[in-house]
Amino acid sequence: MASWTSSQFLYEETKPCGIQFLERFKRSGRLSFKQYQALVFILTFVAYIAFHAARKPNSIVKGTLSASNAKGGWAPFDGRDGPALLGQIDLAFLSVYAVGMFVAGHLGDRLDLRTFLTIGMIGTGLFTALFGVAFWADFHSFYYFLAVQVLAGWFQSIGWPCVVAVLGNWFDKKRRGMIMGVWSAHTSLGNIAGSLLASGLLRFGWGWSFLGPALLITFLGIVVYFFLPVNPPTVGAERDGTEVDSTMRLGDTITESFLSSRMSTGFDRKAVGFLAAWKIPGVAPFAFCLFFTKLVSYTFLYWLPFYVSHNMIGGEYLSEETSGNLSTVFDIGGVVGGILAGYISDQLNGRAITAAGFIYLAIPALFLYRVYGHISMTINVILMFMSGILVIGPFALITTAVSADLGTHKSLKGNARALATVTAIIDGTGSVGAAIGPVLTGYISEISWDAVFYMLMTAAFVSGLLLTKLIIVEVKAMLYGSSEEDEVGASSSSPAHKAPIDVLL
Repeated sequence: MASWTSSQFLYEETKPCGIQFLERFKRSGRLSFKQYQALVFILTFVAYIAFHAARKPNSIVKGTLSASNAKGGWAPFDGRDGPALLGQIDLAFLSVYAVGMFVAGHLGDRLDLRTFLTIGMIGTGLFTALFGVAFWADFHSFYYFLAVQVLAGWFQSIGWPCVVAVLGNWFDKKRRGMIMGVWSAHTSLGNIAGSLLASGLLRFGWGWSFLGPALLITFLGIVVYFFLPVNPPTVGAERDGTEVDSTMRLGDTITESFLSSRMSTGFDRKAVGFLAAWKIPGVAPFAFCLFFTKLVSYTFLYWLPFYVSHNMIGGEYLSEETSGNLSTVFDIGGVVGGILAGYISDQLNGRAITAAGFIYLAIPALFLYRVYGHISMTINVILMFMSGILVIGPFALITTAVSADLGTHKSLKGNARALATVTAIIDGTGSVGAAIGPVLTGYISEISWDAVFYMLMTAAFVSGLLLTKLIIVEVKAMLYGSSEEDEVGASSSSPAHKAPIDVLL
């Protein structure tokens, strides 16, 4: 049973009872290391699918709630200021989400991540459902919707630092870009699942669009509590001496410290402080880059279905349900983009180069989508798909592989109690941009959608510029074969296997 401990950690992690049950059916009495890795990958993957699915109803029902809807909308969003009010709701959610991310990351390195993640999932389910309850209860108070979204944002903020920290505890840097590129598909798949579920339920009333995703994340939260292994020491996981695992190397910080000595795992250290985490090389540049990258991505997340339904495609307007379904093409592109970005960054051994390349290519893609997307459905789908690849690709790379790399940075000297904090700093800073983008869109779209797209292209350009110094470091490492120790003036015994991200300033 879990117990409270000293001031270093607020909670002691224990083996989940679901795993204890599974081990009864194993002849050896325990799961193998690879089985644990597979379990962690799957559980964290579906958990974050559920988190993103719970965010999509807001964008799907925007047209139904606003005055532009043929049935008259839903007060207080049925007036001329309806889009602006909906933008304020988005701002409230994302602002609390951004602030909560920093707090959640700080707590995540001190609490049992499994319990903390479960609380986030069940709390998200509760307040997502309460937003939909307004449909049956006939609530029309703007402040009710505002309060529910604020609380939903708080519980949503718990999810990301937890899942990245848990995954980072089980996988090292060697193929982390590819592994996390595949894993990061949960963001787009969650958006797709949420869009299809919310759109499908919309015909029964907009409240059902919230209730469906709410029940999904609540159920999965319970599954996570019973089965998620937080780290190897918690479940006593050890590798077979003859087993060769291509995803893990003995030379890397967390795994090495665990395998070499059960007395010093990297998980028994004092958690890294918030300010100390900001000083880890590479954290600040990537955090501010993500600010602008996430501004673009979340503007699409919250406004793409509304944009599609209010702009003619092939000479006709699409229904809200069709618009919601069509918007999933952007997320399908995001799945491809996340995997491509992870794979390319592994091959180049350059996270910053890959991220910036995608970001700069996103600028002409956004321009083409705005200018030519209305011509026909085929052209719209192709350009939306390409935009999804180039917008979500770097977003996925930075929030997964880059965050995990920096959370296990060499400067931490094997301390595994920094992953959640570093992840929260990077994604929390990005979430501030995510909060600003949708609310600006609510106001700017009343002027013109051209202005919205110019805002997005400008944000993408600035995001790329912020990685310039890091790109130079990575290019030098490629050209001259320098390792991170060479860059900082230290010695290295195996520079060929060092990632340039470790030298970023």
